[in-house]
Amino acid sequence: FLTISRCALSSEDVLSKDAGECAICLEELQQGDTIARLPCLCIYHKCIDEWFEVNRSCPEHPSD
Repeated sequence: FLTISRCALSSEDVLSKDAGECAICLEELQQGDTIARLPCLCIYHKCIDEWFEVNRSCPEHPSD
């Protein structure tokens, strides 16, 4: 079971191309959006910060 600490997130990144839907806020991930990239390479809007206030794993890989 892999847990992810806040410091494990890469620095803020800007999305270079559209990437579908954010699994947390369900809004489209669009080119130019500020995103957070997790060690598992999943990407989310900055709404991931709120997710990590109550969860310690990637929303798409909870058992990793």
